[in-house]
Amino acid sequence: MNALGTHLLVELRECNPEILKSLEKVRSIMVSAAKDAKATIVDVSFHEFNPFGISGVVVIAESHLTIHTWPEYDYAAVDIFTCGDIIKPEVAASYLIKEFGCKNPSIVEIKRGILSHENVKLPHKVSSSAAMNHELLQTVTG
Repeated sequence: MNALGTHLLVELRECNPEILKSLEKVRSIMVSAAKDAKATIVDVSFHEFNPFGISGVVVIAESHLTIHTWPEYDYAAVDIFTCGDIIKPEVAASYLIKEFGCKNPSIVEIKRGILSHENVKLPHKVSSSAAMNHELLQTVTG
């Protein structure tokens, strides 16, 4: 099925709680998962809650990886959303399962942006403003 993106909802149960409560480890693992999947990292932001729990996002050119941890339940919820055909989100998911010491993972895959009922690859649309800018550039440069 052709879609604009793939969204993995990753349930990480029975993880190592010491890793889940370490801001540095969670950040490092998430960034490494993005790199392992060959994503282009744009920004990284993480926050540690009191008494415990970490939320974070790794913004990638191809979309994002997000996490929220509940170390008191040995659990983390992860979203991996990638656009295009280059990045393989399952590579990032496998890396996270291994690095968080997850003994009971599950993954739900959702195709996002299914815009064609004919199951064809969609052409890249150019907005009218981009088309006007292109015409203006052609006029100016001859």
